[in-house]
Amino acid sequence: MGGESMTHTAPRGGGTGTGPVGSRTGQRLSGLAVALGLVLFLGGFAWGAVVYRPYTVPTGSMTPTIDAGDRVLAQRVDGGDVRRGDVVVFKDATWGDVPMVKRVVAIGGDTVSCCQDGRLKVNGKEIDEPYLPKGEPAEITGFPTVTVPEGRLFLLGDERGSSLDSTAHLTDAASGTVARSAVDARVDSVVWPMKGLLDRPTGFEPLGALSSPGPLRTITALVIAGAVLVLGGGAYGPIATRAGAARARRANAEPAGAR
Repeated sequence: MGGESMTHTAPRGGGTGTGPVGSRTGQRLSGLAVALGLVLFLGGFAWGAVVYRPYTVPTGSMTPTIDAGDRVLAQRVDGGDVRRGDVVVFKDATWGDVPMVKRVVAIGGDTVSCCQDGRLKVNGKEIDEPYLPKGEPAEITGFPTVTVPEGRLFLLGDERGSSLDSTAHLTDAASGTVARSAVDARVDSVVWPMKGLLDRPTGFEPLGALSSPGPLRTITALVIAGAVLVLGGGAYGPIATRAGAARARRANAEPAGAR
């Protein structure tokens, strides 16, 4: 009977080599990251679908803010929440009963007229309108003072020379105004081509509070964060596999008896 030793040397890495790649903690964190990422990603899209509606603007009446063919995202709002300076989507039977995009320049109780020193005048104040095409007056031709009835809006296009807006309906019974209830949404951003969020026109600020931007930034952040977590969590397995293989190669390359 020889004195053969029955002792076997354990693998240098301390494991059997047959288990899953990476630590169990890493795998759990990876799965958690993917799950949370999916919740954020899908939740962001679902929130956006509830809050926003996409529109394609067919004409250049809002140039240069929105050009013909631009795709916009408009936040679903109640007409009662509309403020001066907002760009809104509305539908009115006397205007053709099709969705139209214009800027609110006066609300119920306001007086509006044009032009004094080349500027629009609301409640006796000349309005600075930086969104107009450079060098263009507030109106090509002036119009007399209009008192906007309560519950209604006076709307103009940013391209005043070609826009069929409230000035084209001054002889209507409502003096070119549109009911607040006709508003479906407020344009928050031009998404194609990517021009970003619309600026709130500070020229109207002395007349009252401006509207706040919608939650588009937050929704975008949620979608991006979700995508990063899903990709990062999903990448854990391949990264751990490569790391494990690299450690194994280094271990096999060590001289026998090395410590």
